[in-house]
Amino acid sequence: MPAAGRDLFLPLYDPLTKLFGITRLHRMLLEHAGLQPHFKVLDIGCGTGAVALMIKQKHPTVDVVGLDPDANALARAQRKASRAGVSIQFDRGFSDTLPYEPEVFDRVFSSMMFHHLRRSERETTLREVRRVLKPAGRLEFLDLVSTGQSRHGLLARILHPPKQLDQNADARLLDLMSSAGFERARRVADRNTIVGAIGLYQASVPTTA
Repeated sequence: MPAAGRDLFLPLYDPLTKLFGITRLHRMLLEHAGLQPHFKVLDIGCGTGAVALMIKQKHPTVDVVGLDPDANALARAQRKASRAGVSIQFDRGFSDTLPYEPEVFDRVFSSMMFHHLRRSERETTLREVRRVLKPAGRLEFLDLVSTGQSRHGLLARILHPPKQLDQNADARLLDLMSSAGFERARRVADRNTIVGAIGLYQASVPTTA
């Protein structure tokens, strides 16, 4: 799926992200990520590169890779990185078949991508993320979510099928992460936005004995 749903809307993706308050949540995502110098990180479903670019600008020594199936979004992401004068590797591919060797990343980021996936793709994606993370590595996850206190807003229901959103129930997400082999899967924070309730999650890869 194109980053903005349709290629025609791609130029609007970054302005709308700021308008809907997602950029502030991206900053919160990075604040919780605990990035260290010379980490290697992957942003799956990177779209136009907002999170990848933010990481590289705040942490210049971190090696950043962005992955997305949309060639047009990746081209836009590469232009943004070039204008900012930073080096980011952008690859074309899918989250459920990551084209990387096992245990190569310290962090994997996922922002506002997961709710687009079918259930089988969600399970495979989390297993793939678990595979490419190093021991003690961590998934940093931001997406639409249903909790006991908050439900999706009208705009979220208009933009996304209700059944698709319901699969992002808080307990379901945590169970999927645990089933994929992560430990300490937890919701770190959540915020109500114009597009609905958005949760920030973390899940860790066990350390080796």
